[in-house]
Amino acid sequence: MEFSIATLLANISEDKLVAGKVLEKKLGCETSQNIEKLQIVLDVLEKIGILVKERGKYRRVYEEDVVEAKLRCSSKGFCFAIQDLEGADDIYVRESHLSNAWNGDRVLVKIIKEGSRRRSPEGEVKVILERANPSLLATVKKNNEDYRAVPLDDRLLFELLLQQNGKNLEQAIDHLVHVAVVRYPIGKNLPIGQVTRILGSDAEEAADTDIICCKHDLPQIFSEQIIEFASNIVPQWDSKETETRQDLRDLLTLAIEAEDDRGDIPFIENAFTLEKTEKKQWKLGIHITDVDYYIEPDSPLDREAKKRGTAIYLGNKVLPLFPEQITACCSLLPGKDRLCVSVFLSIDDKGEVVEFEIQPSIVNVDHLLSYGQVQSLLGYQEEAEPEMVGALEMLGEIFFNISPLVKAQRLQRGGFEISMTSVASPYKDEGRSGAILVASWEPVRSLLTELVILAGKVVAEHLSALAVPGIYCTQQEPDWEELEDLLKLSQNLGLELELESEEEIRPQDYQNLTQEFTKPPAERANKILNYLLHSTLRQMKYSSHSGPHFSLAYKEGDYTHCVSPGQRYADLLIQRVLKAVFEQGRDRRHSRAKQNVELTSSSCHGKINWNVLPPQLQTELDRQLHSVVSHLNEREKLAEDAEQDLQGLKKAEKMKERTGQVFQGLITGVQSYGFFVEIEDLLVEGLVHVSSLKDDWYEYRSRHSCLVGRKNRIAYRLGDRVEVEVKSVDYYRQQIDLVTVSGGSEASNEDWEDE
Repeated sequence: MEFSIATLLANISEDKLVAGKVLEKKLGCETSQNIEKLQIVLDVLEKIGILVKERGKYRRVYEEDVVEAKLRCSSKGFCFAIQDLEGADDIYVRESHLSNAWNGDRVLVKIIKEGSRRRSPEGEVKVILERANPSLLATVKKNNEDYRAVPLDDRLLFELLLQQNGKNLEQAIDHLVHVAVVRYPIGKNLPIGQVTRILGSDAEEAADTDIICCKHDLPQIFSEQIIEFASNIVPQWDSKETETRQDLRDLLTLAIEAEDDRGDIPFIENAFTLEKTEKKQWKLGIHITDVDYYIEPDSPLDREAKKRGTAIYLGNKVLPLFPEQITACCSLLPGKDRLCVSVFLSIDDKGEVVEFEIQPSIVNVDHLLSYGQVQSLLGYQEEAEPEMVGALEMLGEIFFNISPLVKAQRLQRGGFEISMTSVASPYKDEGRSGAILVASWEPVRSLLTELVILAGKVVAEHLSALAVPGIYCTQQEPDWEELEDLLKLSQNLGLELELESEEEIRPQDYQNLTQEFTKPPAERANKILNYLLHSTLRQMKYSSHSGPHFSLAYKEGDYTHCVSPGQRYADLLIQRVLKAVFEQGRDRRHSRAKQNVELTSSSCHGKINWNVLPPQLQTELDRQLHSVVSHLNEREKLAEDAEQDLQGLKKAEKMKERTGQVFQGLITGVQSYGFFVEIEDLLVEGLVHVSSLKDDWYEYRSRHSCLVGRKNRIAYRLGDRVEVEVKSVDYYRQQIDLVTVSGGSEASNEDWEDE
């Protein structure tokens, strides 16, 4: 198995010696060649002072002036090392100090010059921990007798020497190709690459999903080894599972899933049950397929899933976390007995969770319904088939009673939701969006999300109360600068918006904004305003410590993702921790104690003053989760970038076909070089460059966020409506150039005030 230095170091701490044999196993080094590679890397890291070898074992050495960071370079060659720590200084790295590191690489940087009030600290790359570009998109050119690949990404300032590898490189000249990096640069020697695929004469001829997969180096298939390993997984389970799990097969059980574009429901991870308790409360069961049962820790399947981090959804193309042999074992198909981890929520008539329990279980789904089918059943109850009467009663309780009450609780604490034209998330919780998104034509999805989020909340609370390791979902409040332009735009549209404090942005502020966006002055621009508001939110982050979640208005933290262990590796790890509690957790202080607690129930909270897990297991889980968090965040960011990139290509393709057409738009951003226009009907953004404004000389007034003509006194400001013509489209870079046809507003005297 190939491994990065980052992966290697994640398995070595400064306070515990690790043997080489242990590292071989954890990194999957099964061949003599891989074992030899590992030893070479260990020797080098020891020589440069990253590792220390004692009694044949290794431990990590940390230096105060050496930090881990990710390189961000510009097309002009300026590079900065961006630290993971919030608010930490970016470190300037000169080209001569890059040590052949490329844009996006994760590196260890040694600080060689401290920063000052006006200057960033300077550093040099000491070690390249992980390469961000094992492959890339490029065009091929011929240089004398050599063939060279020129990267399309203009932040990669080099060419690759191409090897002959069975591809006709003569035919690839001036074509778009996917290049695998065979060898990174050594000294002044060029990197070497191989053409793996000729995608087309240019980006527009290539398939958009191929461009995205190649651009972001996304694996489109599983290796033969992984497929073979998955094929050997037996879908049956040991008889003892029936004895140790709660048997729920007699309960009416529904699965509710989204259809894909073909009308299929490919993977069913969750099911729902509902009962009334003696206390006249609802007992809602959210059942999560037990993927962990089939995935042995540190097995090839586990390592592959960890590497991928998350499933990625590119239109009809899905890049899954596991091969279909695994999802077939786990998918909660109607009429099939399946192993689950079940979260039972006791909810009162105010929509509050009064108690909960988390149990290993066996379920059997009675009915599989799409969101559309649920909507139809609820809308036409009298037409329901006799066998669906029980299911219809359950759906009515969930969507007409329980979910609205739970939603009211969330809104009362300041939570908000954002209206969107469509919600394509494959997840039942808030997913990568970071917030609850609602589409007016599909209310079932968002109402179900309200309940699924509760499962993530109580699971996190349980891990925290038991003081066992966990992975938590956090979201910091937005930056004021991200929100400032949107507030100016809204005010220019006639909305009276004021935040209570610029020092602290609250979820309640966002709730107020979404309500204001529905009022008459901005009603016409509602779609754009909600779209822009969503873009101001920070990305959700995984952390080994609990923290606040802005969009869900969880101030105290304790929230996690747990309902999609077949799509997100973080959810699988949470499942693994829960099962460690089920199987090895201590329910009393010592063996002689008569009083015990229910470790699977919230009734034990506040009663535990001992270590629930064995010390060695606690330490190992804590180390594993802490070491994987950064990687999972990077994979989530990569997935989000890839999915948005595909949307950008589709929008660019759509606008390419509309070149020369005129559209209504709203000015959503103004800079010295021009202004950005959001085309209202299509939610597509383009740039009107200042050089295209031929009727006058326009000056930029930053205080008022506008461009003002010296003679004609026409202003282009945030919120102005304009008519624009599509001038040109750069498909690959997703850049849409527009020219104004009409619009703008009259400049005021204030616009001419000195800056």
